[in-house]
Amino acid sequence: MEVSPMRQFTREKTRKTRRRVWKLKIGITWNAIKKALLITFKPHSLHLSCAPSIKQLSNTCRVHHQGLAIKPQRRPNTLKRASHDPSKTLAYLLLAPYTASDFIDYGNPMTPTKSPKENISTRWKELHGLKNWDGLLDPLHPWLRREIITYGEFVEATYDAFDFDPLSEFCGSSRYNRGKLFEELGLADHGYKVTKYIYAMSQVDLPKWFERSRLGITWSKDSNWMGFVAVSNDKETQRIGRRDIVVAWRGTVAPSEWFTDLKSKLEHFGGKNVKVQHGFHSIYTTKDEETRYNKSSASEQVMEEIKRLVKVFRERGEEVSLTLTGHSLGGALALLNAYEAATSIPDVYISVISFGAPRVGNLAFKEKLNELGVKTLRVVTKQDIVPKLPGILFNKILNKLNPITQRLNWVYRHVGTQLKLDKRISPYLKDETDFSGCHNLEIYLHLLDGFISKKSKFRWNARRDLALVNKSSDMLIEELRIPEFWYQQPHKGLVLNKFGRWVKPGREPEDVPSPFSNEVCTRLLLQ
Repeated sequence: MEVSPMRQFTREKTRKTRRRVWKLKIGITWNAIKKALLITFKPHSLHLSCAPSIKQLSNTCRVHHQGLAIKPQRRPNTLKRASHDPSKTLAYLLLAPYTASDFIDYGNPMTPTKSPKENISTRWKELHGLKNWDGLLDPLHPWLRREIITYGEFVEATYDAFDFDPLSEFCGSSRYNRGKLFEELGLADHGYKVTKYIYAMSQVDLPKWFERSRLGITWSKDSNWMGFVAVSNDKETQRIGRRDIVVAWRGTVAPSEWFTDLKSKLEHFGGKNVKVQHGFHSIYTTKDEETRYNKSSASEQVMEEIKRLVKVFRERGEEVSLTLTGHSLGGALALLNAYEAATSIPDVYISVISFGAPRVGNLAFKEKLNELGVKTLRVVTKQDIVPKLPGILFNKILNKLNPITQRLNWVYRHVGTQLKLDKRISPYLKDETDFSGCHNLEIYLHLLDGFISKKSKFRWNARRDLALVNKSSDMLIEELRIPEFWYQQPHKGLVLNKFGRWVKPGREPEDVPSPFSNEVCTRLLLQ
């Protein structure tokens, strides 16, 4: 039986179409396989991951702009549909984000959580704002990223060591003494030694920013530990090109307290027309002769130690820098500290690195800090509400109206250069808005570690441990199975003693808060 010419033409056309489709599918699949294999066997793929095996390492490598970033996280429902989509290739399957298995310790070597230290001695002033960080923020210079994270970890130490348990007889103090703070918190390799603790009055008219024990006045009912002064050792000094004095200020966590309770009253501070927020000024300057830890104010404590250290190292002929850092409320206190230091200590290079800090003062305060040469880098996240305070709406409207309202002396102004991060660049953070979580310092450090530039995606070779994000928050995607708020004392601080009883341990004598200066610690440092 002869086939009609029309039917034969139709069959031939169908066969050609099928051949083209199969050729296209095979080509796409082969290209995907080659791409996946290239990614798997790149040299960096064997050491830039927290995955414990080579098989899992292949799951963690990403390619974007010559291997600088990773693809955004697909949400659970999207991932489920994609896994059954025949159009998805092998490359897609191999480029999946971290999974829960990447956070199980099988005993194999894992990637270091910190980048190698670079010798920055020839560029330290530039990294600390000599040119206002021009050309260093977008893209973010890797040396600058590491230095910022280091200072952020100093601030994080003020949270990790803080006793916030109202049932503790030492609530409001540091759990550890100055000599072993960094050792206990894994920061000994940063190359700094703590020389003094700073205390601030808790009996001031403020929101619930201070902790108080319910057990009376065992150590103090009037004061809270607010931070520390530290100085670089000889080895670190050689690496960074100068003797660096650091002051780290503790902040607050819950932005709800800021939003509902922060008063916007301005009061004079220092020079003519210079005004700062009343509450910050009160914390920084309040003292009481009847107290044990605040016979002198936080301002007097920190300035006495800074001046002493500057004198000691200048007499040795060393170049000295002062770096003030803090998160949240701590960022505000760091600015007040910088203003006072710049007006009272001549020829010291002063920089401020703050995280999630609010507005502190008026235009005169901002202009005076610029005139004094204080360099300020403000790290903020787009979703954090605290940097928009005080005056979240009123100040913003006035700033945009016209040049006249911008010059008003009672309108708050931010100071310095801004490095703005966006929570959405991280494929490991939840989509939903959590104001408290977005203000968390560990979120800031996580985003910093992954940030390359405004137009780039999350850095594929970011090193900072992801689990730290959930240390005091619940911001990681559930697929990673990292417990939320996991950083806490085992058994809530109770220990089983030799008699088989669960008791609260007494502090070692050296860990009991002391109002006296740490002269012994400083003498050991200078030996």
